[in-house]
Amino acid sequence: MVLKKFDIIYDKNIHKIKNKDEIVSQLEELIGNKKVSTEEVDILAYTKDTTLITLNWSIQGKIAGLPEIITYPETAEEISEILKLANKEKIPITPYAEGSGVVGGAIPIYGGIIIDMKKFNKILEINEKNLTVTVEAGINGMNLERHLNAKGYTTGHIPQSLYTSSVGGYIAHRAAGQFSTKYGKIEDMVLGMEVVLPQGEIINFKTIARASTGPQLDKVFIGGEGTLGIVTEATLKIWPYPEKRALISYSFPTLEDSLEATRKILRKQVYPAVIRIYDDKETKRHFGKAKNDVMVVFVCEGATKLVELEEAYTKSICEENNGYYEGEEPVEHWFETRFKVKETSMFPPYKIVADTIEVACMWDVAGELYQKVIDATSSVPGNLLISAHISHFYPNGVGYYFTFGGVPTGDKTEFDFYKECWDATVKAVEDLGGSFGHHHGVGVNRSHWMKREWGQAFETLKEVKKLLDPNNILNPGKIYEPTWEEQRGDD
Repeated sequence: MVLKKFDIIYDKNIHKIKNKDEIVSQLEELIGNKKVSTEEVDILAYTKDTTLITLNWSIQGKIAGLPEIITYPETAEEISEILKLANKEKIPITPYAEGSGVVGGAIPIYGGIIIDMKKFNKILEINEKNLTVTVEAGINGMNLERHLNAKGYTTGHIPQSLYTSSVGGYIAHRAAGQFSTKYGKIEDMVLGMEVVLPQGEIINFKTIARASTGPQLDKVFIGGEGTLGIVTEATLKIWPYPEKRALISYSFPTLEDSLEATRKILRKQVYPAVIRIYDDKETKRHFGKAKNDVMVVFVCEGATKLVELEEAYTKSICEENNGYYEGEEPVEHWFETRFKVKETSMFPPYKIVADTIEVACMWDVAGELYQKVIDATSSVPGNLLISAHISHFYPNGVGYYFTFGGVPTGDKTEFDFYKECWDATVKAVEDLGGSFGHHHGVGVNRSHWMKREWGQAFETLKEVKKLLDPNNILNPGKIYEPTWEEQRGDD
């Protein structure tokens, strides 16, 4: 294998390490020679994350980014030493856990050194009285959940990527799981953290249920995508494993009916752990024939009496809003298929460009936003599919999950088409006052929309980055830099 033969997509800002052999020797002295690699097979593994278009590029013999050195530290102190050396030599660093991100957050846009977090895989403590678990940040999500389940607990954080993602990744991208309506999102679960800052300082936020002790600095690192620091340890909330689970499904004549039913359920302070609304296209794709066009599945879980109460409210409100009871089978089907994402590998061999985009909005524009995105993305030449489901709910708003797919037309490259579909979706969302991202983060795909999303506050955020990372060492090319605009038109 000769990596030089691969075309690099993000090649504009790659930093070449001039004294590479010397840097490798210093890294081996700092953390051990078995924790440093420059083997091409290792380098290749870190050229992309799970951003869907990277599969198209792989088939074409292209790679997203190109690091030069891979490191596998085991302690916060070892990460600290790597960062101090990187600052001294002005070498970019990309933190990398399981690589399941889908917006380019772990792609080494600037090359340099990868810090792999997989050796941070220990469960340090379960405190049953406090209902907390303390873990190293590289632990796999499913491994953690299985361990807790065996002891009668759950985090309640069950993303679709559960088998291929880590706690550190959840924190970095401000993630949300399928059961979030009951258990909350990752920012609701984190009670304490250890973080290594860009210049090598190690800081700790003690575990506490709540505090009024000035600005809560720890929140800055939740959603920071490894640009402001590397989380090495975290303490999370846990819950007793539910004693009862109720599976409920209803089909509705229209998306508006389903939205109104779920809105009214939440207004009653009834919080099913899972609520998922599928538009007519996704209802047919996932469930086949139903009485009505729009399928909604609910999972209520917890203490038996509470589940029975939630089930009663959910059913009565759905029926008051034109819902038709479809039984447990659609929910059982969802449980059986919820981790299957075979379409992601089916499309690229046929040169189909596809992706999913999750966004958020308030209730008063929820119906309008759906139609605006469908219309905007359908108008992109070459688009063959745009559909949606709604997977996250609040008393105040919802989180949509759009899927698009198609082929470029004319002289447009696959990357051109991909970016045009992304930008059409995001613009429609921003024009209605929604947010361009609900739980996947910013990464590369959305960084050029940050000024529109944040307004003047974005300048303050960039100043925070400069303060903590004056040499722009840590995960450059993400969040604060419009990388796509620099690459526009290139493939």
